[in-house]
Amino acid sequence: MKTDLIRNNTVMKHLKTPLVLLFWLAVWYGVSEIMGMEILFPSPYSVLNAFGQLATEKEFYISCFNSLYKVVLGWLAGLLAGVILGIITSLSGIIKALSEPVLHLIKATPVASFIVLALVLMSSKKVPVFTCALITVPIVWANISEGISSPDKKLLEMASFFRMSKKRMLKDIYIPAVLPYFSAAAKTAMGLSWKAGIAAEVICTPSETIGAGIQNAKVYLETPSLFAWTLTVIVLSVALEKLLGILLKKHGGVK
Repeated sequence: MKTDLIRNNTVMKHLKTPLVLLFWLAVWYGVSEIMGMEILFPSPYSVLNAFGQLATEKEFYISCFNSLYKVVLGWLAGLLAGVILGIITSLSGIIKALSEPVLHLIKATPVASFIVLALVLMSSKKVPVFTCALITVPIVWANISEGISSPDKKLLEMASFFRMSKKRMLKDIYIPAVLPYFSAAAKTAMGLSWKAGIAAEVICTPSETIGAGIQNAKVYLETPSLFAWTLTVIVLSVALEKLLGILLKKHGGVK
């Protein structure tokens, strides 16, 4: 009896995602049928057909690669800058006090404002990279600062009492304490960077990018293609986050 129950729970666990997906596909199809206008709300079949057509074109893969490259490059630059700033501000109270307004300013300012400002200062090809970096920096910065201040004071006092070297303290106390904060920041920043990077591409429309494809589909009222490009964004976003999660878990960043 217990074995059957465990088997049923396992089957339901594997069927849960497909069933939820089928439910929302049915809802999508129902709404499309009720509206009856493909130009406003295309059916799943039309979108999948448009996606299939995109998948046969060489430019589609070039666009996906270009967008991925820009987002990952900006995300990596933001990670590096955020870690450096987090360490510096944790070591100096004066620098932390001076930099906090900048951190809050970046967090509070709408992404669209930064995109438009960046478009004035640099070429459209560089704007997505800049935007992704700017989105990533405050998230990593704040988490690294919090991670550095997270070790138990009693543990630090004990390490000092036993005259533990700074190198040993860094390896055995600070890095294990900061790593979960860094991992959480990296995953959060990746998701937000992807959205911000695509938004920047839609506004700036650099050639052969996903954002340009979305913008062109909107301009020419090719709604199935617009949905297909959006589906591409979702699939790549999920794939990136899954890959990052695997890498972080492999290197001890997350449990």
